[in-house]
Amino acid sequence: MLKKLFTATILAAALTTGWANAAEHEVKMLNKGEKGGMVFQPDFVKAAPGDTIKFLPTDKGHNVESIKGMLPDGIDKFKSKFNKEYTLTVEKDGLYGVKCSPHYGMGMIALIAVGTPENEDEAKAVKHRGNAKKRFADVFSEYEASK
Repeated sequence: MLKKLFTATILAAALTTGWANAAEHEVKMLNKGEKGGMVFQPDFVKAAPGDTIKFLPTDKGHNVESIKGMLPDGIDKFKSKFNKEYTLTVEKDGLYGVKCSPHYGMGMIALIAVGTPENEDEAKAVKHRGNAKKRFADVFSEYEASK
C-alpha cells in the first residue's frame, strides 16, 4: 500500500510540474490595434516550451497560419479557420512565424520566440512582401532586444 501511494505521489508531481510551469499567452486578431491596421496584438511573444498561444478572433475576417521557413525543424505547418479561436502549443525551441492569410501583405504577422531558437538564421532569411517586410523588421528588433 505504501509503495503504491509513493508511486502515485511521484507520478502526480511529475505530471503537474510540467503543466504548472506552462503559461498561456493571448494574441488578439484585430482590424486596428496599437501598431496600426490589420495586426496581431501583441505581435511578438516570448514563450517557453509547453506554453500555449491562444489566438483570439477579436475582429472578424482573420485566421492564423504558419509561414513557410519560419518553424523549427519537426514542427508541422498549421492553418486555422477564419473567425475561430486557435490554440498553438509551442513544444520545441525555435522561432515561429505566423500570418493572417488574407492580410499578410498588409503586415498582419507575429513572431513567437521559444527557448533558445536554433532556426534563427533560417527564419530571418525568409523574404516577405508588402508591409509584412517592415513589420517583421520591427518584431525581429524586439526579439533581439529580448535576448
